[in-house]
Amino acid sequence: MEQPASGAEPAGAAGDAAEALDRPLPEGVRRRVVALVSDAFGGLTVTELPPQLRQYARFTPSRRAKFAGNAMAAALENDPVFRQRIGERLGKGQPELAGALESGAPPAAADPVDVAAAAYVLRPTGWVKLVAAAGEEVQRADAERADEEGRRELERLREELAEARTQIKSETDRLRAELEAARKDGESLARKLRSAQADLKRGEAALRRSAGETESVRAQAAAQVSAAESETRRLKARLGEAEAAVEAGRRAAREGRSVEDMRLRLLLDTVLDAAQGLRRELALPPAGMHPADTVDAVEPGRMSPKDIANRALSETDPALLDQLLALPQAHLVVDGYNVTKTGYPTMPLEKQRLRLLGGLSVLAAQTGAEVTCVFDGAELAAPVLLAPPRGVRVLFSKAGVTADELIRQLVRAEPPGRPVVVVSTDREVADGVAKAGARPVASALLLKRLSRVS
Repeated sequence: MEQPASGAEPAGAAGDAAEALDRPLPEGVRRRVVALVSDAFGGLTVTELPPQLRQYARFTPSRRAKFAGNAMAAALENDPVFRQRIGERLGKGQPELAGALESGAPPAAADPVDVAAAAYVLRPTGWVKLVAAAGEEVQRADAERADEEGRRELERLREELAEARTQIKSETDRLRAELEAARKDGESLARKLRSAQADLKRGEAALRRSAGETESVRAQAAAQVSAAESETRRLKARLGEAEAAVEAGRRAAREGRSVEDMRLRLLLDTVLDAAQGLRRELALPPAGMHPADTVDAVEPGRMSPKDIANRALSETDPALLDQLLALPQAHLVVDGYNVTKTGYPTMPLEKQRLRLLGGLSVLAAQTGAEVTCVFDGAELAAPVLLAPPRGVRVLFSKAGVTADELIRQLVRAEPPGRPVVVVSTDREVADGVAKAGARPVASALLLKRLSRVS
């Protein structure tokens, strides 16, 4: 297709200037114009398209009409060259319609919308009148169609109204009959309700009397049970005291001496061993002091106090436990399950006890200290068959007595001044034995020491 010469006005430009629409295109005509442009769009090269429309060159006609409708309409209106090219494509596609419009005699049988859309693109003489006439025709057709649809809708509504009136009359009669029946049922139900309410009030009164009597009986029974439980606890306490006194008497009879004599002897041994240990610790000579020994001088080979290094041990250092057990007549009391559940909680209780007692036996042999291991026996279903290892005393608490209380009893049974070491992580146990004069240490410290033993 030949391009117009530079500066030359395209054909139809003069007619466009002479003729112009004084109102927007009718919507039907505008849609048909966009469809014509979209169909002719594909026959043009990219260079023949306005710059703003080149991005839609690869679109299908339907997508082009959907997304580029406004842009194509604006280009057709403002770009005479583009409109001329679209008109040429239209003339090739619809030569009869294009020729009839150019001759000024559009076919009478053609669709007015098609005629107006083609006239808007080709712009023949009198095209504005053709577009206006098509618009009026479209509006008249729309009005006739709307009028016809309104008449049909009115007729349909009249039929529906008559049918609705018939249904309403029938439904009203039915509802009146149902209302009368419901009124009779309501009166019957009201009489039954009043009778049921009277029965309910009598039942509630009887229930309140029963509840009062039951509460009185329950209070009397609770008072009797409380008194019986109090008396049972008192008798159990007296029985426990009697059993403890009998057992203490039997033990004293077997040993041939009283408990006080035993505590006194143990305290005396503790004092003697402490004195001997103090003599060894201070390196006192076996002989008494001599006058020459009071003279301040440095003897050959003797270290002064400044040469002795003082060092403190950490609470988690196993050497601290060795120092405590090295004290004269030291007594090591171990909270058994507290240690085993800290060190190896996943093992069965029987294996926990055997492992701990094995390590304590070796520790007792190494240190010479008295070792007592206490286990909680409150939940035992039967006596434990256990042979205590050499050097270790094994005790289980009685029913109603916890292992913590048994440990505190053992500490209180010791004479003042004897070194007692209690192994437990329980804060309450540690605080209690500390007030009684014992030295508490953590379970982790004993576990570290026993790991050296194994």
